[in-house]
Amino acid sequence: MEEGLLVVISGPSGAGKGTICMQLLMEMSFLKVSVSATTRKPREGEKDGIDYFFIEEEEFLKRVKNNEFLEYAKVYGNYYGTPKEEVFKQLKAGKDIILEIDIQGALQVKKNYPMGVFIFILPPSLTELKNRIEGRGTDSKEVILRRMESAYDELNYAFQYDYVVVNDRVDIATEKIKHIILAEKNRAIRKKEIINKVREM
Repeated sequence: MEEGLLVVISGPSGAGKGTICMQLLMEMSFLKVSVSATTRKPREGEKDGIDYFFIEEEEFLKRVKNNEFLEYAKVYGNYYGTPKEEVFKQLKAGKDIILEIDIQGALQVKKNYPMGVFIFILPPSLTELKNRIEGRGTDSKEVILRRMESAYDELNYAFQYDYVVVNDRVDIATEKIKHIILAEKNRAIRKKEIINKVREM
């Protein structure tokens, strides 16, 4: 069986990663989401096991010690991590997985699983990014300032990704990523099994 595709999407806070991922899941039914674990408190409307696995810090660090995460990072005072076993199990079963994580985590995944497809979501401008973060109405002025400082630094990491997509409009950005995914699924390096079968005919 052909192994599934791991699509890793990240970028600065407020770039629209979550919105794009939701749109991709609606439009590409074969994509499955990888649910991350976090020590942060749920935001309004978020559900445990669907949006995140919400766990206490002590339990999270225990799992880190047991090497149970594909990647993990501490971001804005909270831990985030991707459960390793579940991701690998689904990939081996031929499922295509989409993983929305921060930049620290994405670089860890790239080191541990270089066959993944790494996509950086870029805001059209830092001014627009600030407007989006402020528009959420969930962060204090201090947190917004920290997020903007981080965003400026995070742009330096865009060159370590396979693709960069500017999220000026969600529908256009989503369409670009759909084309990337379909192209990547047909790369020769991922079609060894089919090529060998054709040779035998």
